[in-house]
Amino acid sequence: MALVLAATPLGNPLDASQRLKSAIASADIIAAEDSRRFHRLASDLGVTFTARIISFFEGNETDRTQEILSLLREGKEVLVVTDAGMPTISDPGFRLMRDAIAEKLPTLVIPGPSAPTMAIALSGLPTDRFTFEGFAPRAQGARRAFYEKLRFEERTMVVFEAPHRLLEALQDSAAIFGDDRKAAICREMTKTYEETIRGTIAELITWAQSREILGEITLVFAGVAEGSEIKTADDAVARVREYEAAGMDRKGAIATVADEFDLPKKIVYAAVVDANKMSR
Repeated sequence: MALVLAATPLGNPLDASQRLKSAIASADIIAAEDSRRFHRLASDLGVTFTARIISFFEGNETDRTQEILSLLREGKEVLVVTDAGMPTISDPGFRLMRDAIAEKLPTLVIPGPSAPTMAIALSGLPTDRFTFEGFAPRAQGARRAFYEKLRFEERTMVVFEAPHRLLEALQDSAAIFGDDRKAAICREMTKTYEETIRGTIAELITWAQSREILGEITLVFAGVAEGSEIKTADDAVARVREYEAAGMDRKGAIATVADEFDLPKKIVYAAVVDANKMSR
């Protein structure tokens, strides 16, 4: 009896591990994000199974979690798979794993393909430190705010994006990170039409403008140089003080510097407040 979370191929069935095949064959229950895609995977792998298949996707995750916990308590072996990659990574499974651990039920993870780690390796950008940010918001305002929070992130960043929003997402990221930030588009990884486009964000925008974008998209962005946030904050504070010395009121000086440095006013204001505290 155990809850087993297993990574499935991103596209190429040859990436399936022998442990995944064995887990499919031996499970009592298989909780699949899409039952049709799972049946296709099992067929591609040539695996025969006797497990009962139940759906387990974002819309029914809460109810299904309770059902699966009951099955585990009964001594069933439950295998959880998503359409591609590792369950819980921008896919269902986190709540189930958390609750199973809380009940001290046996849990296992079968490692395997992962889009974030594959994309960061393909990007050619630093891999010693990175952050996975999941899917960027759909609405432009929320997406701009999403990238704004990452403006001074020093680690390489990995972001999922829908193909029909790729161009807008790149344009929003350029507005925050700058046109010259290094980045990569990883498309259809492990599949027939896999490709990786590397360059500055401006170059990626040019690429995206010239074609119809299809398939699964993972974006990778370089982080800023270490200490950039401190340097920018110090420069902004110095500039505010220059304007104040010239007779401008603080509110106006902060607004002007925010425009000059292309920073939110709240960040410049916070930098000035912090600098004043340090000087006391």
